[in-house]
Amino acid sequence: MTKTKSVTALAAAALLSASFAVPGVAQTIRIGVNEPLTGPFAASGTYVVNGAKIAADEVNAKGGVLGKKIELVIEDNKSNPTEAAAVAEKLITNDKVPVMMGAWGSSLTLAVMPKLLEYKVPMLVETSSSGKITTSGNPYIFRISPPSSVEAHAFKDIFPKLHIKKVDFLVINNDWGRGAAEDFGKMLKANGVQVGNVETMDQAAQDMSAQLSKMKSSDSDTIMVTTAVEQLTLVLKQAAALGIKKQIVTTGGSQNPDQLIDQAGAAANGTYHLTTFAPWFADDTPDPAATKYFLGEWKKRGFHFAGATESFRGYDGIRTIVRAIEKAGKAEPAAIKDGMWKVDFSGLNGKIKFEKQGPAGRESGQSFPNVYLIKIDGGKISLPKL
Repeated sequence: MTKTKSVTALAAAALLSASFAVPGVAQTIRIGVNEPLTGPFAASGTYVVNGAKIAADEVNAKGGVLGKKIELVIEDNKSNPTEAAAVAEKLITNDKVPVMMGAWGSSLTLAVMPKLLEYKVPMLVETSSSGKITTSGNPYIFRISPPSSVEAHAFKDIFPKLHIKKVDFLVINNDWGRGAAEDFGKMLKANGVQVGNVETMDQAAQDMSAQLSKMKSSDSDTIMVTTAVEQLTLVLKQAAALGIKKQIVTTGGSQNPDQLIDQAGAAANGTYHLTTFAPWFADDTPDPAATKYFLGEWKKRGFHFAGATESFRGYDGIRTIVRAIEKAGKAEPAAIKDGMWKVDFSGLNGKIKFEKQGPAGRESGQSFPNVYLIKIDGGKISLPKL
């Protein structure tokens, strides 16, 4: 073989070998996504996943992170805590993800947390609001959604303007709902408001007329409700059918007010909702340019605007994880966990920076976003002038 032919052959061999993945070297950085895509929370979980996909596409279009594209490994936890834990284990042991996002509901997230400790893999919590999540001492949890205590703290300056003297609670019977009733109830009692009935409803329940009838006959002036948008729609319709005229205020930021207008119709009029993202007022959000980009992509993909109040969580969640990987300098669980503490940027609903100790002196790994009170009236959404 001549020298020229030898060089040509070697070059061809090099090109051929380069066209195949090197064994043991990941070609993408995988991020596990553990969300409810079936079951009672399916609509909300799907919105979060679609928001996450927008973030992943945006990151990859800009070259990825650490020179690699990111790959979302999406699994359905079926709105079930046992499934959520099993999904987490699969993502870690089979799919080898170094970091996860999930798991929408508080009970789902709490079920996953022991797996994070067992395998030492960090998780970004995008939605769950139970205080237990960031007060349990689990060092692998980082949350961008506000716990009920933060919502309650924000509501402290709002409730006097709503002239609330006595409140009843109707909450979903899980960690999220019970935690909301506890945190809001504690704050309201400390500020001279009476707490009356505290009623629960199973997550699959469709008839809440018994609980609502009890509240109609009570002397409360306000009903505070915590549940997902599907069940909340039923609550509003049933309250209207019973002729309940009391103020209704929802918590948890998972109501999708636009969806309520579409699905509950006139029954949603006059209701108030605590939410953490105000896409209807994009110019007034913490990062108007990012908000408009996200909403533009959401529309371009043919999604209904109503889902934006839920989907932004997935968008900000993936953007947060990518920044943590960038800070880490490598896609390994321990490094990403350390990288999370260095994240500091403006999300769609406020600054994302994790605190080692929150205002109550006990929240760890918690970011503190904005909380807004919006009102639905005449089929439209407004920031009420209180």
